[in-house]
Amino acid sequence: MIRIRATFISHFSKRKWLIINIITMLIIGNVSKTLAHQTPSTVVLLDVSPKQVMVELQLPIGELELAFGRPLTKNPASIIPTMGPQIKEYLLAHIHPMVAKDQPWIVEIKDMHLQKGEQAYSGPFQEIIVHLILTPPEGADTRNFIFDYDVIMHQLVTHSALVLLRSDWASGKTNTEPTEIGVIRVDTKTALIYPLTINLAAGSHWKGFAGIFALGEEHIKEGIDHLMFLLVLLLPIPLSYAKKRWGNYRSVRISLVQILKVVTAFTIGHSITLLMGAMAWVILPSKWIEILIACSILVSAIHAIRPIFAGKEMFIALGFGLIHGLAFANTLIDLHLDTVSMLLSILGFNLGIEVMQLWIILLCIPWVIILSRTPYYSIFRISCAILAGIAAIAWVIERYSQQVNFISTFMNKSQVYSFEVLLVLIGVSLTLFLQKKISVLMA
Repeated sequence: MIRIRATFISHFSKRKWLIINIITMLIIGNVSKTLAHQTPSTVVLLDVSPKQVMVELQLPIGELELAFGRPLTKNPASIIPTMGPQIKEYLLAHIHPMVAKDQPWIVEIKDMHLQKGEQAYSGPFQEIIVHLILTPPEGADTRNFIFDYDVIMHQLVTHSALVLLRSDWASGKTNTEPTEIGVIRVDTKTALIYPLTINLAAGSHWKGFAGIFALGEEHIKEGIDHLMFLLVLLLPIPLSYAKKRWGNYRSVRISLVQILKVVTAFTIGHSITLLMGAMAWVILPSKWIEILIACSILVSAIHAIRPIFAGKEMFIALGFGLIHGLAFANTLIDLHLDTVSMLLSILGFNLGIEVMQLWIILLCIPWVIILSRTPYYSIFRISCAILAGIAAIAWVIERYSQQVNFISTFMNKSQVYSFEVLLVLIGVSLTLFLQKKISVLMA
């Protein structure tokens, strides 16, 4: 009897603990589910230039709907066309940058559009992206101001706005991850929303120049299409030509002179349009500029297989350099700089491009010249040209249709393996060249 009772109690205890565990797991699961779907915050990105502050707001429409007082989530696609003016009016009433209360800044809404967003604990959601231009009074500093902002949170007290510095020309911050300046939220003690004071460290023209120089280097290092055009154009340079065919290799001196001419012509071309584009003297749609850049790669790839402008590579480099320069200029236009800062940026950006471009050419071309002395160079040249041509066609399709494809995606990601590709090129060049020399000596 005692054993039966003990067994019953044992089974009852196990059952009780099983029930407790299940309840605990359900509670934890519900809490985790709640945490996994916290409401998203507003993100405020600042791009600071000497004369203006550009702002990008990322406003979750579910939270905006609660503060705005009108339905936004039922048909998000119709928000901008039907309620764009009212949303602009609402935003202007709740964004007040200032030097002091009696010295407000001018706030201008540039554009708005809808996109999908996702944050760490919120999951995917729809958000409105708003671009604004903040202009201080004459003589005021864009690096030090009061940002009085209460969009959404004036009605939704649990909401917050994360303010990040995305770029700051005078400090040399141009192409790095945004850094946090502060968070605007309702103060739990006073139930007030206090303005955020922006105090950026002192900047200088030298820091701005150095930052843009680094941006130019980065632009070429990551701009696989720009480098591909130039390197593919240089592939047949070490070769002579006759009767519309590439022939044997020519002297190193002649090859180097021709390479110098092509690189110089490309530099002159993109420098001209970089200046003209950045100063807004020439403005072309970026879509067609990018398509023409892809076409320039296709033309140079065809030329590398069979000469179509042999001896005139310098002029082709100059002409297509004009197109590439307009693409470079788009990077600087987005910085919204004054004349002095823009001229310094054009110089720094161009020098950064040239340094990185020359560095890559100096690393690659010697091995191409060595490889051109072997019987296998024809296979190497044609293979590289075909691959470049395929990539160019994929880029044309992508940039015209605005739809990515697997080839363009692969090419865009392949730049991370550029060092490994260079090592393979060096190894193959030396192996084949030494093999040829040994064969000659043993003959």
